[in-house]
Amino acid sequence: MFNPRTKAIARTILNGFERHIHLFSQLTQSAKSRFENCQWLDIQAASRDRTDYFDLRVQETLATIRGDFCIKDLDETLWRRVKQFYIELLQTHPQAELAESFYNSVFCHLFDRRYYCNDFIFVESCLAIDRSTETIYTRYPINEKGLCHTITHIIEQADFDLPFTKIKKEVKALIKIFIQHPVLSQFPLSDIEIDILNFTFYRNKGAYIIGRVLSPAGNTPFIVPIVNKEQDGLHIDALLTDEENMAVVFGFARSYFFVDCLHPTALVNFLQTLIPHKTRADLYSAIGFHKQGKTQFYRDFLQHLDTSNDQFMLAEGIKGMVMSVFTLPSYPYVFKIIKDHFSPSKSVTKKEVKEKYRLVKLHDRVGRMADTMEYSQVAFPKHRFSQALLEELLAVAPSLITIEDELIIIEHVYIERRMTPLNLYLAKANEDEIDYAMLGYGEAIKQLIAANIFPGDMLLKNFGVTRHGRVIFYDYDEITYMNEVNFRQKPEPVTEAQIYASEPWYSVEPGDVFPEEIATFALANPKYRKAFLRYHADLLEATYWQQRQKDVARGEVADVFPYPEALKI
Repeated sequence: MFNPRTKAIARTILNGFERHIHLFSQLTQSAKSRFENCQWLDIQAASRDRTDYFDLRVQETLATIRGDFCIKDLDETLWRRVKQFYIELLQTHPQAELAESFYNSVFCHLFDRRYYCNDFIFVESCLAIDRSTETIYTRYPINEKGLCHTITHIIEQADFDLPFTKIKKEVKALIKIFIQHPVLSQFPLSDIEIDILNFTFYRNKGAYIIGRVLSPAGNTPFIVPIVNKEQDGLHIDALLTDEENMAVVFGFARSYFFVDCLHPTALVNFLQTLIPHKTRADLYSAIGFHKQGKTQFYRDFLQHLDTSNDQFMLAEGIKGMVMSVFTLPSYPYVFKIIKDHFSPSKSVTKKEVKEKYRLVKLHDRVGRMADTMEYSQVAFPKHRFSQALLEELLAVAPSLITIEDELIIIEHVYIERRMTPLNLYLAKANEDEIDYAMLGYGEAIKQLIAANIFPGDMLLKNFGVTRHGRVIFYDYDEITYMNEVNFRQKPEPVTEAQIYASEPWYSVEPGDVFPEEIATFALANPKYRKAFLRYHADLLEATYWQQRQKDVARGEVADVFPYPEALKI
């Protein structure tokens, strides 16, 4: 049925994918050593490198196919057979769902979008075998030696090479919290078992042991963060049992985990039992397979379009000067496109805006910058667009919009989680909510600059509030690295002319930033300013920013962990 050319093309694509998985796994496995050796900058560099691995392998595979098979125009019969043979090759493949996405990327780079249908690519997965049953966890009964012995054994089985210097004390503290849990306190220990994933999760300066407690009342998920205090060895840092706190650990504003598991479907299924409101797309991305996250998101999106009938509309908030943003009210995401022309006050180009978004994709987002999914040639049903939205998009970005019969094709779009713009949130907030939001606003800025990101435009409209109440930055067209900025304190006016000058009477060079202007432009509302100054008055001083510049230049990596200080043991 399959001729040699068909088989060779399919095997070439699969070989490209397997090279990707091999290199991806090698880099992932290095996270343990880097964590134990406190190589924090190396971990960040590895994270950046790994994010590009998929696209690099796709480009290598494309070059091989074009060179070896002289592929130009689509031979429909040939490529239907290539896909069918590829499906046969995947029947026993441990990462088959990821290999489907790799195939899609190769095909979509070769041919026109009118062929992006299930005849030629995996719009829907074609896997017939359930791959979620792989054993990826170990079950621990509470044996006769007691809970302390079992927990200690679990920590030891995580296979760290460094010692836990205070393990007895920390295990006792962990158990004290553990047995006070409202569900677990109901049952004798003999009725309890513990499932632990066989893989430690690494990210930045933390390692995470993840599992669930099985009791007659059901499953209770938990995360045990581990930290390396360099000269003092490893320490159990906290116990997270609340689903909301666990969701933040896997949040969309975090870098991707390093987790050495070659059965991603089984891992995602397990994680979804722990954090059920996280989508499969969220979880694939969180464990490092962000391209599979894109595939899963698009499948979910198509399904949502089939089961809903509301229309896309402009997103709420002040219109951006660089991006036009729209949303589907029934779907918790926003869609962002780059305008053809920017406001005169913006000096960036389209190319530079794309580079900023790429910077964020590769950088440590420290829980304060929203991850984005980038798509090309996306087809939307025309009847789902409100007339006002369609007119807006055709007015601000006609080069990106094509109408084909009943479809609207957008050449390039970013998709990210929808949040409430901070300025709109504050307008409806009470005093306590204002206070907490301004605390978060300042913390977001401080964590970004500690991670070597100068946000640029710090107006409230460029930040959002998540359903967890976290403040996240999402406007990237003016971000830059800290060493590219010159932080200055405004000179004090002396003469009457200087005091009443309508324009700056002192020199201002490109790259100069005056931190006290945050209060002028972002904190004009007295209530907001009062709350901000309660926590973050130092952000209005150039000396604070200058010190952070020095910290970054020395290679210091700040402690930014995805759980509250109050949960530390």
